[in-house]
Amino acid sequence: MQHFDTEIVGAGGTGISRAAEALRAGQLVGLPTETVYGLAGDATSDAAVAAIFAVKERPRFNPLIVHVVDATAAERLVQFDLRAEALAESFWPGPLTLILPRRPESPASLLISAGLDTIAVRVPSHPVARTVLEAAGLPLAAPSANRSGAVSPTDPRHVYEELAGRIPLILAGGRADVGVESTVLDLTGSEPAILRPGGVTAEDLTAVLGTVGLAAGSDARPRSPGRLPSHYAPATPLRLDARDVAPNEALLTFGPDLRKGDHIRNLSEKGDPAEAAANLFAMLRELDRLNLPGIAVAPIPDTGLGVAINDRLRRAAAPRHSPPTDGTAG
Repeated sequence: MQHFDTEIVGAGGTGISRAAEALRAGQLVGLPTETVYGLAGDATSDAAVAAIFAVKERPRFNPLIVHVVDATAAERLVQFDLRAEALAESFWPGPLTLILPRRPESPASLLISAGLDTIAVRVPSHPVARTVLEAAGLPLAAPSANRSGAVSPTDPRHVYEELAGRIPLILAGGRADVGVESTVLDLTGSEPAILRPGGVTAEDLTAVLGTVGLAAGSDARPRSPGRLPSHYAPATPLRLDARDVAPNEALLTFGPDLRKGDHIRNLSEKGDPAEAAANLFAMLRELDRLNLPGIAVAPIPDTGLGVAINDRLRRAAAPRHSPPTDGTAG
């Protein structure tokens, strides 16, 4: 793997130009989106997509999401139906990924889809991501900018901690607003199915579509990112739905809680799921750095955006079994 002197640069005109030039040259760039920071590469280049898998150490059977500037650009890659048109009108730009049938003439690399006949697409709302997409003139594959299975980055410093030396450039665009990845909705069946809860809630989707299913559990060979059993995981084991905290544990809590200390982080003292989602990955990283034997996690309501938060926590707490690679891990 090539070694780079990784730079963090501001997202002004010079930084945008450098990022666009690097992407057109087949290099990878750390890029802010409204959900988390992404590891962006040219989605039409087999070499760039293969580099994403290699840099992340990601199994190649785990598909990637393609970011595009608008619905018109998405329709060059995938086949829309009336449901997709309604969802794009309601939620794009924003944290919703749609899985749709791949167009036969789609220019996207086949590696994107991990052997499937579908592509996952979304239109980000972050102004830096949108400006880079326009400047590069490319669809961009952009999974989270971290080693595979680790805690997703919500700050450019997190990207540097994970990928310094592996990529040339990180665009600093502030902290990610949403803080958890996009909702992934599969539209290839008769009933829409949420494969990964995220920034757009099931209630939001139901208001547009009338009915939405929720795919349970995990996939050994997933149709969507975020479906592996162990994912988003700190090195420190998590204990979920904790009603107390042991002397040797850190605590991740939620809502009104008088407990304070160096080993305690509150996702949202006022009990706001949106604030909790924005804080989730950053606070997990902070508690992980304490190198304590465990992290106790207080209960979080499993409604609305709380469904996405609890999905990430369950996967972060799952046993750390290595998924099958079939010899194709990058």
